Amino acid sequence: MTLLARVAGEHRRVLVPLGLLAIVNVGILALAVYPLSLKVAASQRRADAAGARLAQVEHEVSRVHATLATTEQADKDLARFYADVLPRDVSAARHQTYAHLAALADEHNLAVARRTYAIDEGYKGRLQRLQIAMVLTGEYPDIRDFIYALETSPEFVVIEDVSVAEGARLESGLTVNLQLATYFRGDGAHGS
Repeated sequence: MTLLARVAGEHRRVLVPLGLLAIVNVGILALAVYPLSLKVAASQRRADAAGARLAQVEHEVSRVHATLATTEQADKDLARFYADVLPRDVSAARHQTYAHLAALADEHNLAVARRTYAIDEGYKGRLQRLQIAMVLTGEYPDIRDFIYALETSPEFVVIEDVSVAEGARLESGLTVNLQLATYFRGDGAHGS
């Protein structure tokens, strides 16, 4: 008899229950633990995917909050622009631009040859548009400085077109045709 057969014969009472226990353990491992470990791994993958999606959604929520804050600030700035910068009606727009343009022209040694105002009836916006046509005469540096001062002034006047022509006489300087516009809150245009 070999040594292994002799040990198995002498310790049969201990080895048979241990063998049965090993078979039961392998069965439990194969029938319960392994499928459960697969389910746990699948659950972990789903949890990781859900965590990644949650992080993505939280990022989107923070972007939406930032956009909302920016939009709220833009709404406040727009309301302040309507209330503090734009004239409330056509007479205020005319008054504001008439005095301002005359003062700028005088300050820059330009002569106002003609100035006309007209409400743009075809303008389809939330505000109303006042068109201003001006003809000025003077020297080039004065005209350039006038345009710069107009563009940097706090009054809301938009330069839409500029055309320059030399005067018929040499001493008359340049003639500038300016097409300007300003906007004002009219009927139906409110600050909010």
